[in-house]
Amino acid sequence: MFGKAIHKVKTIFSDRVIRNRILFILGAFVVFRFLAAVPIPGVDRIALEQFFTNNQFLGLLNIFSGGGLSNLSIVMLGVGPYITASIIMQLATVLVPKVKAMYSEEGEAGRTKFTSIARALTIPLAVLQGVAFLSLLESQGIVRTITPFDFAVNVFLIAAGSMLLMWIGELITEFGIGNGVSLIIFAGIVAALPAGLSQLLFTATAANIPAYLGFVAIGLAVIFAVVLVSEAERSIPIHYARATRGGGGVAPTYLPIRLLQAGVMPIIFALSLLLLPQMVLTGLAAVGVAGSAGLLAGYTAFSANPFAYGAFYFVLVVMFTYFYTSITFEPKRVADNLQKSGAFVPGVRPGRETENFIGSVVTRVTLPGALFLGLVAVIPFIIQGLTGITAVLIGGTALLIVVNVVLDLIRKIDAQASLREY
Repeated sequence: MFGKAIHKVKTIFSDRVIRNRILFILGAFVVFRFLAAVPIPGVDRIALEQFFTNNQFLGLLNIFSGGGLSNLSIVMLGVGPYITASIIMQLATVLVPKVKAMYSEEGEAGRTKFTSIARALTIPLAVLQGVAFLSLLESQGIVRTITPFDFAVNVFLIAAGSMLLMWIGELITEFGIGNGVSLIIFAGIVAALPAGLSQLLFTATAANIPAYLGFVAIGLAVIFAVVLVSEAERSIPIHYARATRGGGGVAPTYLPIRLLQAGVMPIIFALSLLLLPQMVLTGLAAVGVAGSAGLLAGYTAFSANPFAYGAFYFVLVVMFTYFYTSITFEPKRVADNLQKSGAFVPGVRPGRETENFIGSVVTRVTLPGALFLGLVAVIPFIIQGLTGITAVLIGGTALLIVVNVVLDLIRKIDAQASLREY
């Protein structure tokens, strides 16, 4: 087993194509971290540190910015606007038949057009989020803008930074390995680990060391469970009709259906949807829109209840798991491809019956995967409700994203290496 792993690593680094893709990802990470360290003009560092202290909302939002929000950098919005635009477009595939036809029936050209619309939608969303967030920071005295022109320049900078980060993510997807948006979020979480660990060590006392050791044990158990479930799959037997010298025959194989078909995207989508109302209401309250302060107070009270907020988060994760799986895995397309290649599921007729059979298997398999993903996502909320410790909320969400992204990246690198070997 160990020798096979060593051989796989040698294959990866000896192959020029795979090596260049990995180096491209590392280079993109360097550029991203440089951008995350460039602040916008007029930031009061002392007020910023005080504002970030024990602020759960900004801590979760900082995950999507890849750490750029804590510095109020030019990429402080991160890939949040692009994720929101992607959610809107994915929902449109369900509500608008033309968008669904463009995404699923028009092939590569339709998907390219779909992505172009999502990119265009990112621009107004980035501007709106920039205005809302800068208005909040101004009202707290964190950002000092003397004139409306200064405010407009800052909005332009952070909107342009968000678009630049979106572009870097798409370059990673095209020229690297894996999903670029997920890898950018992953890079931001990993980059914040040294500072988080040093702060934990400085604040640790003899009284809370058992609690921290308990969190470490829970974290290791969650990592083990996520790896185990992510690798689990349901295999559907597939036979390919082929001609043999002695007559007709079949070549058996199987179609793997993973429990976590959607990967980390349901978590990202659910968090983005949870954070959007608070961000919008906070910005509206900062500029003095009537009624927004009351709505913000109500939503803040709701988010402060770990059990109610966690239950809503759990439902969103389960819903987005099914939603994203239905978009990325289409039983009709799989059934059509099997029929065209002369393959069939034993005991199931090709065509519509095969489509229905595969669809029912995906639905049954996705249920335990979705429930598991939702349960892991809300474990930090349960811990907060029982212990009152809020710092673990950010750590739990970040841990889930990191483990899923690493597993997906390893899987895709292994697939590339296997392809090169053949």
